[in-house]
Formats: sequence, C-alpha cells, structure tokens
Amino acid sequence: MRKLWVVAVALLCTSAVFGATALNGAGATFPYPIYSKWFSEYNKLHPDVEINYQSIGSGGGIRQLQQGTVDFGASDMPLNEEQMKQMPAPIYQLPTVLGSVVPAYNLPEVKAELKFTPQVLAGIYLGQIVNWNDKAIAAANPGISLPNKSIVVMHRSDGSGTTFVFTDFLSKVSPEWKARVGEPGVSVNWPVGLGGKGNEGVAGLVRQMDGAIGYVELIYALQNKITFGSVRNAAGQFVKASLQSTTTAAASLKSIPPDFRVSITNAAGKDSYPISSFTYLLIPRQWKDGAKGKIMVDFLNWMLGDGQKMVQELNYAPLPQTFREKELAVTKQIH
Repeated sequence: MRKLWVVAVALLCTSAVFGATALNGAGATFPYPIYSKWFSEYNKLHPDVEINYQSIGSGGGIRQLQQGTVDFGASDMPLNEEQMKQMPAPIYQLPTVLGSVVPAYNLPEVKAELKFTPQVLAGIYLGQIVNWNDKAIAAANPGISLPNKSIVVMHRSDGSGTTFVFTDFLSKVSPEWKARVGEPGVSVNWPVGLGGKGNEGVAGLVRQMDGAIGYVELIYALQNKITFGSVRNAAGQFVKASLQSTTTAAASLKSIPPDFRVSITNAAGKDSYPISSFTYLLIPRQWKDGAKGKIMVDFLNWMLGDGQKMVQELNYAPLPQTFREKELAVTKQIH
C-alpha cells in the first residue's frame, strides 16, 4: 500500500508540473515594475500559470510579436497602421496604466529643484544648450546659482516607447525639433548624446555621471533616488510629475477612440503634467492555443480590476474608469 501511495503522489506531482501553463511576453521597460508586480501576484492566485516578461524596450517587443516568438507584446507607443499590418494576426492595443517621463539630472551642487521649459529641453537635445549655466536655463530658474558645467546628454540606445513619449512631446512644442529630427518614434536620429539601454540603463548613467540629464519613467527616477525637475505645460505652469498631475493629463481627453490610440503629451489644463502617457499591452484577438487565450482574458479582467489597486504604490496612475469599462468590453472578444 505504501508503494501505491508513493506512486500516486508522484503521478499527482508530475501532473501538476505538466499542467502548468506559461505565457511569454516582451517589450516596454516603462511599465516593467508594475508588470513584474502583476505577474507575480497573479501567479500567487493561479500557481499553475506563469507569465514571463522580457523588459527589452517597446521596439523589441513589437518585433518579437511580429515574428511570433512571444504570446503578447508591450509598447508605450500605439502602433501605426503599417506596424499593425506586419502582425501575423490582428491584435488589440489595451492601455494598462498611466505613467510620466521626467527630466532626471545629476547636479549635486544645486539643492533647489530645477524647472525646465519645453524650449530648454528641446535645445538640450538638439545640442544648442550645452552648459548648465545657459541663460535659457537661468531664466526659468531665477535665484538659483547654476554651475559652469557641461551638460552630458543621455538618451535611449534601444527602440523605446519612452523615447516615443519624449519625442512626441518635443515634436509638439518645438517646430525646430520636428523639422530637424522628424516625427516621434521608438528610435530617432539623436543630434547629441550618449545612449543607455532601457529606462534602467539611462537612469544608471545619469546617476553615475556628474552634469548628466536623461529622460526616464518616473518610477526609475524615484527608485534610483535621482533628482528630476518640473516641466512647463501647455497652460504655462511648471508642474512636477506625480500621480495626480498624470491623471489630470488623462482627464483632458474629450473622447476615447475605439482602438485606444491616444496621445496625452502637452495636455491642456494648468495641473496637467505635460510628458504623460498610457502604456499598452499588445494582445492577439484570436489565440491558436485556446487555454492560453482564456488565461490571458482572465488576467486582463483581473488587471483591470484588482490589479489597478496596486499601481499607485509604484507611482503609476490607474486607468480612468471609462477606459476600464471599454477595455472590459473588448476582452470579451478575445478568444
């Protein structure tokens, strides 16, 4: 009898192992902290489900989904029509959270928080403003003693949705940026600067290099204890990135398109943070593996419910209720 019991337990364990389902995704680094949290918490609720995610940048996630090497992708940039056509099958682009891109800098001798106008940020990344005591920076920061120090410009080296959000903002506020660099994208031809891989890479370089400035998602600046400045918005107010100012930017939307492709950079409203954005999961509409499809639908429904309660602790802003309701209707069409 003891032998039979041991064999039965072994069979049960083997069944549990082989019964486990793994979903694989890749893409944006912008939402990686909250995605890691969500996938871990979902696994606690469903130990037989493992959701793996590679934080390789939006461009990499889009490519891998196009090549069919992952089950889902993630991007901070809504896909355009050409990118959608390159997918092996139709997909939905579902917003998951709201985040902000901040100008993080390393100036130990400056104790006061700096303010950045859109023109200053464009000038720095165009290579026109090269020193921290430039008159344009000084004009936005009266009373602050700025060092005579070269600005070390940092940007992303990989295809990045964070780059898309930042360049989307610059394209709206600087005609010269748009004329010289062109339309926003996950990769652009930077006039100046050094590249870092991922939000974590840029944050690490800014933290290490005296005089550096770089654009990173808010959580990466906070986690790395890097100083970041406020940015002048469309209403002429200097606003610092926060949950509230990011949510306010989203509230400026007059309507929600059926495909959820929207831009909220340089949003209207005196309290809106101007470099805010949704980030998206790229989900196939029809799954070859029906079991995986059901798991993804269940995860999405959980993410749009209980999952949204977890985002603020990681300094993301939750989705507006109107978005959640529309997305829950979309998940019913995934099969």
